[in-house]
Amino acid sequence: MEVEFDVQMDSGILYDYMLHHTFNSFSGLIGSVVGALFLVTAYMNRQVIFLIAGLVILLYQPWSLFLKSKQQMVNNPAFKKPLHYKLTEDGIEVSQDGETQTQKWEDMHKAVSTSNSIIVYTSRVNACIFPKRDIGENKYKVIEMISTHMPAGKVKIRS
Repeated sequence: MEVEFDVQMDSGILYDYMLHHTFNSFSGLIGSVVGALFLVTAYMNRQVIFLIAGLVILLYQPWSLFLKSKQQMVNNPAFKKPLHYKLTEDGIEVSQDGETQTQKWEDMHKAVSTSNSIIVYTSRVNACIFPKRDIGENKYKVIEMISTHMPAGKVKIRS
């Protein structure tokens, strides 16, 4: 079985990926906990400085990721044109402008989903991002291909 589709990246999809990636990492989790602790301390002690610190910590990361996603859309020429994906028995092929790269299933790190995308990590920080709006009716075929070819412990996709 093979599944093919085109993906047009935009800053919203990129931002969704960055948020998921950041806030599911150790440092993202620690930042959220520290920010929340500052807010609780501000509430309990009626200290404005803790309120300000907590808000800065909690709001800085999402805002900077938002700006970074906008900047990457402008600066990365690969995002200006659609990417063509083909999921095969061997792996994931991505092509654009006549160039094709293939990543084997056994080299994939993990697969996750957000409300907007299915994300297959090809390394700890790089990923193939499949916006659900672009894969459309192929969504369940894509999930089946990923689930069939990757170990169950690496797949955390909610449909």
